Amino acid sequence: MIELILGGARSGKSKLAEKKAAESGLEVIYIATATVHDGEMADRVEHHRAQRPDHWAVIEEPLLLAKTLKEQANDNRCLLVDCLTLWMTNLLCHENPDVFHEQRAELLSCLKALKGLVIFVSNEVGMGIVPMGELTRKFCDETGRLHQNLAEQADRVVLTVAGLPHVLKDETAAL
Repeated sequence: MIELILGGARSGKSKLAEKKAAESGLEVIYIATATVHDGEMADRVEHHRAQRPDHWAVIEEPLLLAKTLKEQANDNRCLLVDCLTLWMTNLLCHENPDVFHEQRAELLSCLKALKGLVIFVSNEVGMGIVPMGELTRKFCDETGRLHQNLAEQADRVVLTVAGLPHVLKDETAAL
C-alpha cells in the first residue's frame, strides 16, 4: 500500500506518518532524505530523530530513493520516507541536471511493484504565492507535478492542516 501525507511546515504530517508507521505492526524502516548544511538544519534533523522510536532502522538516502525502496520493501515492512521535498531539493540542486529526471522517473515507475506499506511525507508547497526566483519556481512546479503523479498511484492521500488529517483519497476503505 502506498500512502502520501502532505502538509505545510509544522502541520503535523511527520507526526501522523510516524503514528501510522508505529501502529502498522510492521518492522519500520525510516528513510531520511535530508542533507545537513547548517546548524538550523542539524537542529531540525535532531528534532525528528528524537521523536522516532530507537528500534526503527534508519537509512539516510538523499538521492537514490527508488533504489532504496526496491531494496527494502517487503510484506512485513513499513517504509517511511521523510521527506519528498528535501529529496526534490537534493535532486534539483545536483550538479548533473539529468539526475533529477532519472530519479523522479525511477521513483514513479517502481511504486506499484513495492510490497508492504510505504508512507511518503511531503510539504505541500503549491498553496502560496508564486516565488520570484527561477529555482524556487521550478521547485514548486516540479514538486506539484510529483505530488499529482504520486497521488494518482497512491492508495491513500492525506492533507494535514494544524495537526488534523483530511483524507483526500482512500482506496483502502473498501478493502
